[in-house]
Amino acid sequence: MALGVTDLKKGTIFEWEGTPYRVLEYGQKVMGRGGSIVNVKIKSLLDSKVLDKTFKGNEQLQPADVSNSNAQYLYNDGTTYFFMDDESFEQHEIAEEIVGDQARFLKEGDRVQTQSFNGQVINVELPKNVYLEVTYAEDAVKGDTSSAITKDATLETGVTVKVPAFIKTGDVISVDTATGAYRERKKD
Repeated sequence: MALGVTDLKKGTIFEWEGTPYRVLEYGQKVMGRGGSIVNVKIKSLLDSKVLDKTFKGNEQLQPADVSNSNAQYLYNDGTTYFFMDDESFEQHEIAEEIVGDQARFLKEGDRVQTQSFNGQVINVELPKNVYLEVTYAEDAVKGDTSSAITKDATLETGVTVKVPAFIKTGDVISVDTATGAYRERKKD
């Protein structure tokens, strides 16, 4: 079933010129007798390039045949990341470029969602927040209990994030995977 250009709302995935794209922004202009045009900002799901594209009101597009599946992160060898599909138990080798910056928050055994296009994994999505253990954090200065004071903390995956002064080595904290920002300390 073809998609009309007015169906390209934010988050819609479609195929254009053989490549799957996700709509990031959508805007429509009505041109009176001339119909309408749709301006979209789209992101390629293959190489993450962002484009601005204008479609005429009568154009038809195909929905992309992108499938989602749950997987478990196993390990990496420095350039390739290995995941196992939760249903088929099939292992997928995914290039470092596809995993990207998200690798900073991946630890063995984590559950992720993979997206496939034409049988090839094209994207890995981490949960919005992950819990990681603090492996190193400087001690807070005695008497400095202001909540606005932050310090660097190194997490079990090796990434360093800003945390409030009360966080100490051994604490487990929640981190936003999109921004890398501290969210909260895990409650026991």
